[in-house]
Amino acid sequence: MFGPRFTTGNRGRLYRELRETHGPVAPVTLVGDVPAWLVLGYRELHQITGDPALFTRDSSAWNMWDRIPHDWPLMPMVGRQPSILYEVGPRHERRSTLVSDALREVDPFELHSHCERHADALIDEFCGRARADLVEQYAMKLPALVLARVFGFGEEDGAALVPSINAIVGGSGEALEGRQHLQQAMGSLLRSRAIAPGGDVATRMQTHPNSGEFSSEEVLEDMMVNIVLGHQPTADWISNSLRLMLTDDRFAASLGGGRASIGEAMNEVLWEETPTQNVAGRWTTRDTQLGGRHIQGGDLLVLSFAAANADPQIRPDQHSFTGGNSAFFSFGHGSHRCPYPAQEIAEGIARTGIEVLLDRLPDVDLDVDEEELPWRPSPFLHGLESLPVTFTPTSAVGGA
Repeated sequence: MFGPRFTTGNRGRLYRELRETHGPVAPVTLVGDVPAWLVLGYRELHQITGDPALFTRDSSAWNMWDRIPHDWPLMPMVGRQPSILYEVGPRHERRSTLVSDALREVDPFELHSHCERHADALIDEFCGRARADLVEQYAMKLPALVLARVFGFGEEDGAALVPSINAIVGGSGEALEGRQHLQQAMGSLLRSRAIAPGGDVATRMQTHPNSGEFSSEEVLEDMMVNIVLGHQPTADWISNSLRLMLTDDRFAASLGGGRASIGEAMNEVLWEETPTQNVAGRWTTRDTQLGGRHIQGGDLLVLSFAAANADPQIRPDQHSFTGGNSAFFSFGHGSHRCPYPAQEIAEGIARTGIEVLLDRLPDVDLDVDEEELPWRPSPFLHGLESLPVTFTPTSAVGGA
């Protein structure tokens, strides 16, 4: 899964070839020739995510642990950690309720206000220059800034977190340092809110009726998971949607000042260019059959949301416009899906970010040919490395 076709090639064509050769469940190898199963089928993914007893999120069930070195590069994705991502059973349900309730109380009008202010401030930094990279200068900053604010950070502290969050999601040499900085900042925020509560996510995480069941380390980890995993897919959702609107005539009206098709473009991206492509994963708790394959107990299943979204069994016409259909797998499914309030927050940030940008720069256009746009080399996430654009210079308006 770390070959060039998975990381930078035409993955849509690759998924089709895998499905034609192997069916809805294909054998793959990970770093170090570690075997796994790539689940391509929409129905199979529904089966897996709907049966946590047979397909567990607890990686301790893996039958490969005796072959995995402690410094395996994918250890952060599969090694059990004290966050909600690896919790199972009734305890996961109560922990998920805590997180969902804390996020559900985010005021949508307040969220919109934060988005607009930060979007304007970011655009102010480049609007007079006629050129910009909308990934580096906009999409990779806006979600982190807004999420930091609703979690409880002040403007200055939130801005200081952006490089650390991007270092973590980028897996750069500064990732460990970035995690330490974010962990320290989150810990400081939680301690301050324990003394002086506020109307923010950090306060609600600590005062929820279920919070007494979980350690301060677990609450902190869940805060970090939600801000990091909330930032990167939302950033890619923004840039992937902008790319679509800049290259597809169906969405030209949005660039002319209309907003009606922004939501349609965002929905289309979740079907065709979903930021979360493949997820590791689930582990079988006993031998079973899946998609015509015999899966041994303890095998690792990598869930391909992108392949499932293009499954011809549920989308026989791959060229048809998806419209308002939201039956995609982009946010997962089942007990470990992205919480609905988190999905609504991500959508609010992405849509407002796109609307503000198009309002401020109505004649924005690509500065390179579409084929020259570089995608980040990753088999798991799908987003642009850069989105260079040109536009008529405008004056700053004075944002956050």
